[in-house]
Amino acid sequence: MRSVLPLLLIAAPLAAADPTWPAFRGPTGDGVSTAKGIPTTFSEAENVRWKTAIHDKGWSSPVVWGDQVWVTTAKETGEELFAVCVNLKTGKVEHDLKLFTVAKPPAIKQYNSFASPTPFLEDGRGYFHFGAYGTACLDLKTGKKIWEKTDLLVDHFRGPASSPVVWGDSLFLTFDGYDKQYFACLDKKTGEVRWKKDRAIKWKTDNGDLKKAFSTPQVIEVDGQPQVVSSAAEATIAYDPKTGDELWTVYHGGMNEASRPVFAHGLVYLTAGHTKTLVAVRPGRGDVTDKNVAWKMKDGPTRPSPVVVGDHLYAVNDDGTLYCVDAKTGKEKWKERLADKCSASPILVEGNLICCTEGKRDGGKMEGKVEVIAADPKGFNRIATNKLDAGCQASPAAVGDVLLIRTYTHLYCIGRK
Repeated sequence: MRSVLPLLLIAAPLAAADPTWPAFRGPTGDGVSTAKGIPTTFSEAENVRWKTAIHDKGWSSPVVWGDQVWVTTAKETGEELFAVCVNLKTGKVEHDLKLFTVAKPPAIKQYNSFASPTPFLEDGRGYFHFGAYGTACLDLKTGKKIWEKTDLLVDHFRGPASSPVVWGDSLFLTFDGYDKQYFACLDKKTGEVRWKKDRAIKWKTDNGDLKKAFSTPQVIEVDGQPQVVSSAAEATIAYDPKTGDELWTVYHGGMNEASRPVFAHGLVYLTAGHTKTLVAVRPGRGDVTDKNVAWKMKDGPTRPSPVVVGDHLYAVNDDGTLYCVDAKTGKEKWKERLADKCSASPILVEGNLICCTEGKRDGGKMEGKVEVIAADPKGFNRIATNKLDAGCQASPAAVGDVLLIRTYTHLYCIGRK
């Protein structure tokens, strides 16, 4: 079995000298960065190249193409949806674009925002997704819309969060809502629907709130065949990316899956939403629930995605407990509590895990902590605990020699000056 197809190669070529972090969880969609020279210690007064305020509210992660860093944001009540571009070198806002106006947005609660899906960038183009409220393809240089689509509808109930993924000329979008659940493939050049598949899941409930999910798909290759793996509530389904035909399904239970699948050692690592179960499954054909589940781990994440480093898997759960387990067997090596709860997915930079926590108030002041932990199966080793003025829901990005962190209020570029 083969490893994940790098999304960088799936999209479009980029000059080797240019930094790129084009999608949620980076070029290969698994949180692994090739960045070097990023400082492990930083603060408001140390190793910050620039700090730029991002207006309104959004949990989308920063993505990078060349000298552009893009995020999305939205009015907290959802009436206006924006894309913001910041210059990677200077921190100056280059574009602040209102992409959609929503007439009567629903009230959403808990952790979500109206701008949680992370954009996908490629050479000259970006895909900005706000779930049923609209998807737009932009010219990255001018900021002008190439196309938009607003007729893929679903009741998100608690807001959208699944990020778009490009593979070849296809754009994959996930719509696991309260009223209906489906997976769609669009022509990335035009926005026209190529295929659309309702979730063929044997539901154990009629409660739409238990059918919601927020996961981002992952394209992998198994024995020469590409597959797009998409986690939903109750089950994960692998589709043929060209036709939408279902290849295999695994039932794992749970709702509100938000973690992105990771593929390594011939196993797809999934999380089962609110059941807090991490599942390792071998791809196959048909329903593989009974025969292809290699191992399960309890107390796993519902939102943060795992990272595989060599023969070990690292996962931080929502409560902020970081686990190291054997990636092939699931055997626990160690676990340790971090500074605070986590929604952001950790990334790997030069052998260290960067874990952004949600933050909390210290007295009357909000404080966010970014932990740097060695990816070492021999034992827990905290390299640094860094403090910023606010916490994070967005996952970090790392390109070239800088780390990009989006807090509740600002976008930071961390690097040696």
